[in-house]
Amino acid sequence: MQFAIFARIVEEKPIIYLYTDGAASGNPGPGGYGVVLKCNGRKKEISGGFERTTNNRMELTAVIKGLEAIKWQNALIEVYSDSAYVINAINKGWLENWVQKNWHKVKNPDLWQRFLPLYRSHRVSFHWIKGHNGHPENERCDALAVQAYKQTSLPPDEGYVNQEPTLI
Repeated sequence: MQFAIFARIVEEKPIIYLYTDGAASGNPGPGGYGVVLKCNGRKKEISGGFERTTNNRMELTAVIKGLEAIKWQNALIEVYSDSAYVINAINKGWLENWVQKNWHKVKNPDLWQRFLPLYRSHRVSFHWIKGHNGHPENERCDALAVQAYKQTSLPPDEGYVNQEPTLI
């Protein structure tokens, strides 16, 4: 009886739509991420930036920030991103491969390791959308990301700084 009540409560949660984008001016260079969350007629925007990072790090950071903003457990989430890097890592099984290989030769392992428990705590589907193609939420995420990296006094992206080769 308790399971039936729990199952009904889980089913009644609405779908959360998570739109993301990342940008870097340079690559590496200043970077930013933008997130739009939509659920049940409500909308939340999140953005931020770093002084030196890459586009792929910002694309993945956007997804992480969006997932971190979701307070429910086992939420039903539809992620829309123009990042082939992020989408293919999930939909083509690259991420599970990286986990099995203990993150050997993986780009951005700090972010993927941060992403994984968030991803596993929900029911998430990933969808690729073409960037800069007039999709309202994708355009808004891009604007948030660009606006974020144009801010002054951006913090360092510690994960990027720690993996960047030193020239001596």
